[in-house]
Amino acid sequence: METLKKNNEFKIVYNYGNKSYGYYSLVFFKKTNNNYNKMGFVVSKKTGNAVCRNRIRRLFREYYRENEERIKKGYEIIFVGKKNAGKVYKNLKYQEMKKDIDKIFKKSNLFTY
Repeated sequence: METLKKNNEFKIVYNYGNKSYGYYSLVFFKKTNNNYNKMGFVVSKKTGNAVCRNRIRRLFREYYRENEERIKKGYEIIFVGKKNAGKVYKNLKYQEMKKDIDKIFKKSNLFTY
């Protein structure tokens, strides 16, 4: 998995890409000329403590790992955790997060099928 690392890379996606949102997360995405995807995972300190933020990031990474072949290639994608996810992170199941992100990706037409 290729990841976005530099602040400048994140800013380009935020400023020039598209955005779609669900109940637990926001997804920013921008089309690129590459034949692979680059990912970014962001959870603000406003969402919760370190344990909460890391759990949400792990859920995002697991979602991408399981659905990598379904997602269209050639995008820079940033997953952003919302406060709603932070409030319920202890009871938040992977299936709930998956359902939320699936809805976002279908609405944004980022799935190949």
